[in-house]
Amino acid sequence: MATKTKGSRAKLREYFIEHVGVVLNSDVPREVAGTSEWGRRVRELRNEEGLNIVTHNDRSELKPGEYLLVNLKPLPAFERSISKEVRAFVLDRNGFTCQMCGIAAGEPHPDDGGRKARLHIGHVVDKSMGGTDDVSNLKAICSVCNEGASNLTANRPDTTKLLAQVRRAPASVELDVLKWLIQKFPIQSEEFLKELKK
Repeated sequence: MATKTKGSRAKLREYFIEHVGVVLNSDVPREVAGTSEWGRRVRELRNEEGLNIVTHNDRSELKPGEYLLVNLKPLPAFERSISKEVRAFVLDRNGFTCQMCGIAAGEPHPDDGGRKARLHIGHVVDKSMGGTDDVSNLKAICSVCNEGASNLTANRPDTTKLLAQVRRAPASVELDVLKWLIQKFPIQSEEFLKELKK
């Protein structure tokens, strides 16, 4: 009879409990979980099981990418109950792009070693802060942003990132960007528009 191996969530649970009070860099849970979905598993431990795992969003002394299981006293846990239909609706409504960085599903992510971007459903207001699973409180978000590892520095965006930001903007904003580009590059714009008319 084959023995059942532990899942990534169980491995992470055990590791955090063994290291309660110790600040862990994101490399540690990634390695312990052995999956690219480690960030989701950490959130499940926090939100669904009530483990008091905090990040830089919760504690100013923590740096981005650091995790800390404060103590073993459980917090209120929240069951995730987002149906496939709601997920599909939110992804479609958000144009299959991350609402934080603008990357589209399947595009190489510049902040993730060029791996293809995977989209998840995130909460505008987290459930731990009173948010709900109502579609108005849901947004498409990529794995990198969902893990809190994106947009941490004020570096200038590269072409892929900038185009992704423009693409996820409303049409009126996209037109404003186009008008600005035409004003900034009038000669090149005239040539470009002539080529389009051909």
